[in-house]
This record gives sequence, structure tokens and C-alpha cells, in this order.
Amino acid sequence: MIDAEVDVSEDLVRALLRERHPDLAGLPVREVEGGWGNQMWRLGDELAVRMQRMDTSPDLQLKERRWLPVLAPRLPLPVPVPLRHGAPSERFPKIWTVMTWVDGTPLDLGSITRGDHAAEALAAFLEALHVEAPADAPAAEGVGAHPEDCSDGFEHFFQAVAPAELAGVIRDVWGEAVAAPPWEGPPVWVHGDLHPANVVVADGTLAGVIDFGALCAGDPAWDLAAAWLLLPAGGTARFFESYTRVDEATVRRARGLAAMKSLFLMSMGRNGDLGLPGGKPHWGPVGRDALDRVLKGVGG
Repeated sequence: MIDAEVDVSEDLVRALLRERHPDLAGLPVREVEGGWGNQMWRLGDELAVRMQRMDTSPDLQLKERRWLPVLAPRLPLPVPVPLRHGAPSERFPKIWTVMTWVDGTPLDLGSITRGDHAAEALAAFLEALHVEAPADAPAAEGVGAHPEDCSDGFEHFFQAVAPAELAGVIRDVWGEAVAAPPWEGPPVWVHGDLHPANVVVADGTLAGVIDFGALCAGDPAWDLAAAWLLLPAGGTARFFESYTRVDEATVRRARGLAAMKSLFLMSMGRNGDLGLPGGKPHWGPVGRDALDRVLKGVGG
């Protein structure tokens, strides 16, 4: 295991580029706010450098390098495409990747005002992504699995932040997800981590999807949960009108997973309020709004 703490600066990014990709070293470099497992640096107008930071394993970036060039050409929204690679060195003991930049504002710092358009865009993106994955695709491990396999995670977030007055109905939603039949189709490609910091918006609607570190072959319900997490009130119903390959059991699993993910966002918000490492104070209200939509069902 490598040291989790690495001090990354503009000078370091430029020095790494000079050593490995000197043709890019003269482009402007500027830090992008946010990021936890990886830190992003804008490189010129069209590129970004993704620096492994808190992630203790290179596997997530290596997964993106392997599979995003395969998936990107058939996805209807922009996604980051790895173009150049950097290996661990004495100067920087972790991996880094030069990728295409996906323009827009992260949704946790922006908003969707064209709800119907965003719902249809999300549905089209996920229908294009959710095709049968090849045999050598990354297997589902936690992410992509049946909600029953995630009960410990749900319980952790539930105990931490679930509002007391909503505890019973939240448990009911989760219980329905756990009791739902499993996904009966072949494992499909799943982004696995669709929340407001991992999509970008422009002109009031979805403009791109980022951070595919959780990419795996599994249950599409993991991504369908995003209908509650990303879309404004009323958007979930429009989404499920547009995403046609879904049954009642998958909706139940997706809604339960959306409840868990909402509690996760609220937990990160609480951690930010407490000044804990990795906490995001502005995620608390985002998570609570998502939870309110979850509890209203598909019409939320």
C-alpha cells in the first residue's frame, strides 16, 4: 500500500508532464476544486490531468484507462476519455492520467432547470450504457450487487443521519429493495457512482458524466437510482417514461439504493459540518432533497 497523502502542486503536475509528455507541458495548468480519491487539474482548454490522491490502489484509474475508450463512442453524453498515461516515479509515487475535459459545472455546485430534458438525457445515456458487459468486465463488488449485499452500508448511514421522523418509511423503502427479486438479465455495464458531484450540467440540463472509477458489470438498478438523486421534483416519473427496459423489481431495488445514496450524501454533509476529512458541507442539503424525492416514489 502506498502513502495516501501526496502533496500535488501546479509545479509537480508540470514537471511530470515535462518528463513524460513534453508536448503538453506548455499548456496552462490549474487546479479543479473538489475530488477525493483523485485530484483533477485542468490542462489547457480540452484536457485534464487526473492525479491519484487518497485512493490507495491504482485499480480505479486503470479501469478507466481500459474501458472508457471502449464505451465513450456509443454514449450520448460526453465522458472523460484517457489519452496519455503516467506511471509512479520518485517524483510522484502514484499513477496519473491525461484525459479529455468534460465541460460543465458539477451538479452539486449547479442546478437543473430543464427537468424534462435532463430526465430524457439521463434515460438515453443509461439505455446506451446498460448493455451486456463482456466476460472480462470488472465484476460487481458491493457496487452493482443486490441491495441485500449492502445492508451494512445502509445501516451505517441510516444510524448516522436518518431523520427520526422518517426512520420508519426509510426502512420500509429499503426493506422493499432487499426483498425485491434480483436482476435476472445478464450483467450490464453500470457506472455505479452516479451522484450530483459525478455529473456536470450546462444550460440547465445534463451535459456530461464523469468519474467512472466504480464502473462494473452488474445490476442496472445502481444507476437508475440516479433518477431520484440527480433530477428535480417530477423528473423521476419522466425518466421512467423514457427508460423503457425496466420492471417493478428493478424500480424497487433502485429506489432503495437511492435512499441509501441520499443518506450517504447527508452523511458527507454532516462530516463537512464537523470539519472531518473528506466532508462536503453542501452535500447535506443535496442529500436531504434527494431523500424527500425518494420517499415520494416514482412521482418524486
